[in-house]
Amino acid sequence: MCNRTMLARSARRLSPMAAKRLLTPEGVPNKRPATLANCSTTKMATENPFKAEFEKYRDQLNEMNDKRERLVKASRDVTQSSKKVIFQVHRVGKHNQQTVLNQAEKDIEGVTTQHVSRIAKELQGNDNDAWKLRRAYSPGMQEYVEAATVLEFCKSGKLLTLADLNNRLTKLSDPSTSPLKINLSDYLLGIGDLTGELMRLAISQVADGEVEVANTICNFVRELYKDLSLVAPIMDDSYEMNKKMETMLQSLVKIENACYAVRIRGSEYITDAEGEQYRYTLALDEEG
Repeated sequence: MCNRTMLARSARRLSPMAAKRLLTPEGVPNKRPATLANCSTTKMATENPFKAEFEKYRDQLNEMNDKRERLVKASRDVTQSSKKVIFQVHRVGKHNQQTVLNQAEKDIEGVTTQHVSRIAKELQGNDNDAWKLRRAYSPGMQEYVEAATVLEFCKSGKLLTLADLNNRLTKLSDPSTSPLKINLSDYLLGIGDLTGELMRLAISQVADGEVEVANTICNFVRELYKDLSLVAPIMDDSYEMNKKMETMLQSLVKIENACYAVRIRGSEYITDAEGEQYRYTLALDEEG
């Protein structure tokens, strides 16, 4: 009611033609008539080509985020399953070596077909996504490399190469598309973690009296550290690799100290005809 009164007062101050445009015969304010300019603006807003383009970008980003989440989940499963394979390998002893390694071989095959295959499915046929989303699945692939290489070393005493590792993954992808391949950076970072497991294996072998096996592991880790020290400074992930090189050196020192201690302290023992060991100094005291 107040609005109508104010408009009526305003209309008295205007010309009759202006008053007619402001009020209807019933005293109701006139709505703003639709003009050609208003219609054109509305039409442009509904048919804006940029809106359709940005909707495509939105859908692409949502799809990329969903794929990243699936890769993170698959990478986490690969990491957990690969750790179980490593734990299985550490059960190797004098009397159960073949049994333990056969079971570990089945376990690593299960990791490949059940979990790594999910990563291959997400990335097959698109090399751009493989590099763009590398951070999402790189931890899992590094752990997979570590498990596969420590198992191969226990079986043959050799280092599993990148080419042999990628050949195992060829069957996971569609033959019509490019297969999943572990890139060189993830392979070297996985090898950097391998030495920690070999250190634990060497210490356990020393405890079991397998000194020669520990010496073999020591020589292998020493050569591996020497070669990787030439490659680490020029890697793309040099910071992460340099941290692994520090850990690798610590593992090497622990293996060398264990082998050295056994070699030096071993001279203090003698073995009798029945295979029993006695301290050499005690034997001299008994003879005296």
